[in-house]
Amino acid sequence: MMNFLVKTIANAGALLVAIWLVHDITLTGESTGNKALTLIIVALLFGLVNFVVKPVVKLLTLPLFILTLGLITLVINALMLLLTSWLADKVDLSFHVEGFWTAVLGGLIISIVSWALNVILPDKD
Repeated sequence: MMNFLVKTIANAGALLVAIWLVHDITLTGESTGNKALTLIIVALLFGLVNFVVKPVVKLLTLPLFILTLGLITLVINALMLLLTSWLADKVDLSFHVEGFWTAVLGGLIISIVSWALNVILPDKD
């Protein structure tokens, strides 16, 4: 349970940094508390997408991983961020990513920040 909580906090922090740095990734809301709750829910949704969909996509694109020496990961991360944005829109959350290239930049930022936060935060079950 602790590991799940740490991963969710890391995802929320990484999403927050991407929202702060990239103009076309938006999180809107009436109050700070509402934005924080939306950010946590989006982080859970992003974690769910990465847990369920990403392994399937990585398996199906294995030849592209080999061909591009892993650079296809940037595209897959962007697609997972766009899927999270689409799902957030479907469940009426105020999180939006505008365009593919914005998602590529956001996915890169989220990957770096999430990695750094997972190194810093404790990883115990």
